[in-house]
Amino acid sequence: MWAARFGQRLAVATNTPRFPERKIFALRQPRKTVLCRKMLCTVSSAETTAKDEKPKGGKPKADNTNRRRRQRQPKGGSDAGSTLDEIRATRIEKVQTLRAAGLEPYAYRWDSTISSAGLSDKYGHLENGEECVPEGGVEAVAGRVIARRFFGKLAFLSLRDELGTTQLYIEKGTLNDKSYEEAFSHLKNLVDIGDIIGAKGTLKRTEKGELSINVTSFEMLTKSLQPLPDKFHGLTDIEKRYRQRYVDMIVNPEVREVFRSRAKITALIRRFLEDREFLEMETPVLQSNAGGADARPFCTYHNALGRDMTLRIATELHLKRMVVGGLDRVFEIGRIFRNEGISTRHNPEFTSVEVYQAYADISDMLELTETMIVRVAQELHGKLEIECQGESLDFTPPFRRESMQNLVKDVTGVDFLAFDPATGLDEARAEAVRCAALRPPCTPQ
Repeated sequence: MWAARFGQRLAVATNTPRFPERKIFALRQPRKTVLCRKMLCTVSSAETTAKDEKPKGGKPKADNTNRRRRQRQPKGGSDAGSTLDEIRATRIEKVQTLRAAGLEPYAYRWDSTISSAGLSDKYGHLENGEECVPEGGVEAVAGRVIARRFFGKLAFLSLRDELGTTQLYIEKGTLNDKSYEEAFSHLKNLVDIGDIIGAKGTLKRTEKGELSINVTSFEMLTKSLQPLPDKFHGLTDIEKRYRQRYVDMIVNPEVREVFRSRAKITALIRRFLEDREFLEMETPVLQSNAGGADARPFCTYHNALGRDMTLRIATELHLKRMVVGGLDRVFEIGRIFRNEGISTRHNPEFTSVEVYQAYADISDMLELTETMIVRVAQELHGKLEIECQGESLDFTPPFRRESMQNLVKDVTGVDFLAFDPATGLDEARAEAVRCAALRPPCTPQ
């Protein structure tokens, strides 16, 4: 068996690219399922095939060496059954093939005339089977290929841009390339899921009701060397989603709305404060002593000054100095760095908003905070009652105003101000520990 498989691989290596593509399929038998692999190897227009049968005796022994590189891709698409290294090598060969044909796989620019959302707004009136020629002759779109289907001389590609998805309808005979046969071949053999392409064409709505670009020409804009996660399972690993947010945004388009909402919230807060004549400050991130909060700082070293420095843990002290200097209303939306725990809900690097106003007291700041939150919620969602993570939040003013003492008492049942500040600290701690161990909150003894 080993000699036979080695001979197959040697034959493939001498006649085909180094990393052939593989397709996986299952042959179902009455009482068992046999997994087979068929290696498809292409050199120019010739194809060489070799069989790679699964060894008998159950599953092969797992090999954890270099596990990430040997990870198999899920079934589906031209990369099915290939390792990440094989997929990358195959796509690099496609880059070289494009350049050998005089095509640039990484374009310098592309001028789009319309977005996916604009297509729906402008040509949504088309009936099934109806076609339309734009005023300029063609519309130009661009996006990432997220699906591809070929039916003989007809192809359908789905492009995703920032605002949605556009379908490309491509007939071999309608391509304006000098050699439409070669152009269609490039589309079929050199364009993969994950690539970014641009396309030009007229508009049509298919018989099934899908608004599409009837492509007359297309161009490779960016050739992707890494495959996207399986479309059926998506990117579900939480750690990978946070470490590779760009992949998360590609696979899960709804994640982009989180980033858009955050940008709008920041802009709305800034506009609200500026309308109230607050000045935005930019205070130092590097500080000789971390102050303004009780937190562990990140430490670094300043080569030119020859001294230890820390990243700021708050913007408070420098903003207060601005008030001392004569600026009555200041604020900063700035990055804060605290060398503490980390999780999907707690990031040591985060953004804070600090506001300082001369001649104002706590009631003024409470009013300012409430008004700001209400306005941001209204402008962002158009209403004050919103759904968040399965819960309903009502931002209708006025907000409940309570002291920290009463809030702690509501949860724990302990009124800590009832203890003598001079002698009752240990007693208060003991009572807090006792009540924390009980559920629901207890009544203090």
